[in-house]
Amino acid sequence: MLSVDLVHSTIYRYHWPVLLGPHRLMLRPREARDTRLVSFEVTMSPETELVWTHDVAGNAIATANFKDKTDYLKIESRSKIEMAASQWPVFTISAAACTFPFSYSDDEWIDLGALTAQHYPDPTGRLSDWVNGFIFSSPTDTLSLLKDISFGISQRTNYRRRESEGTQTPLETLDNQEGSCRDFAVLFVAAARCLGFGARIVSGYLVNTDSSLRGSDGSGSTHAWAEVFLPGAGWVAFDPTNRSVGSGNLISVAVVREMTQAVPVAGEFTGGRGALIDMNVAVFIT
Repeated sequence: MLSVDLVHSTIYRYHWPVLLGPHRLMLRPREARDTRLVSFEVTMSPETELVWTHDVAGNAIATANFKDKTDYLKIESRSKIEMAASQWPVFTISAAACTFPFSYSDDEWIDLGALTAQHYPDPTGRLSDWVNGFIFSSPTDTLSLLKDISFGISQRTNYRRRESEGTQTPLETLDNQEGSCRDFAVLFVAAARCLGFGARIVSGYLVNTDSSLRGSDGSGSTHAWAEVFLPGAGWVAFDPTNRSVGSGNLISVAVVREMTQAVPVAGEFTGGRGALIDMNVAVFIT
């Protein structure tokens, strides 16, 4: 069991007082069989009441509404989490899905829905050709195939931490031969969907206690990875940034169909062009 204290701070500074619109927060870690959320709180400056709800995927969403103008906004979440996921997991994939290709059941197809559909255009089949290059025989071992795709992304592209907003398309990542963790997650999910897998993007935190993992300058950071649904085993985590399988170093906050749905803090303000001085995001994990 690993006990983790996590602080996620987002600070906006403005040249003059501005009127803040509603802000949408996705900061509360998700609980699972091997992840227990012991405590969680969000503090705001200026203070305001938070309205909590859940989206269609079960992610916790908070909405902050502000009354008065301000030249400073600080949003800080504090979590205490107990993690019991194995660093070397064994997945009990059902016999019918151990080899690829396989077919989901009718109910699984219905429930997976849009998570099996491609969301990026591939008019010439370049992405499809790229991912099919990992299939050396048919049938082939399902888990080994997905590992090869995940490992192949980090082998054929360079990791670059990018502070700017937005995500590259899968073809842009292949063409640029570099990307951030969210670019790698988007590419992996698109590749898995090309082969008919149900796949989703996960946004959360990377726990890097020994500083051996990519994607973090210290003991932890925000992070993005992917999950694929495998009958019998359920949702299996793949982190192409670190060539890892399983959630041993990962704390999930949001599971989404596409990356734009997993922004930790989103909101607008009214106060004139050039009002924003800067935004600073910091994550501390002990």
